[in-house]
Amino acid sequence: MSGTVIKVRDVMATELRKINGLASVRDALDRMQASGTNSLVIERRHEGDEYAFVTVYDVAERVISANRSVERTSVYEIMTKPALTLSAEMNIKYAIRLLARLGVRRALVTKGGDVVGFVSQRDMVMRYVDDGEEK
Repeated sequence: MSGTVIKVRDVMATELRKINGLASVRDALDRMQASGTNSLVIERRHEGDEYAFVTVYDVAERVISANRSVERTSVYEIMTKPALTLSAEMNIKYAIRLLARLGVRRALVTKGGDVVGFVSQRDMVMRYVDDGEEK
């Protein structure tokens, strides 16, 4: 065992792709496709508001499967809010466990109360297996 501790900050993506909650699901899908991502962060309406996510899975489950229109459904109607947040300093082993227990695939990363990035369970698992404590 190498004893290497990988922090969430070591794995996170720092470019957050955002969208307004009033945008249509069609707009969200267009933005996801253009940026090559499966999720977007919903912009907060005010300082006391919580962050949210909308994902391709949300669209599949809450729009397409429910026979709703992507043109007439707003992002705020299907988003997951509040979004789970993880400390940038958290060991990814524990972050992976937390996401698995909660059945969540992604989380925002915070440092000092500010959102500084985004992390997916997939990316953390791959990094942990490649470079982590299991080597």
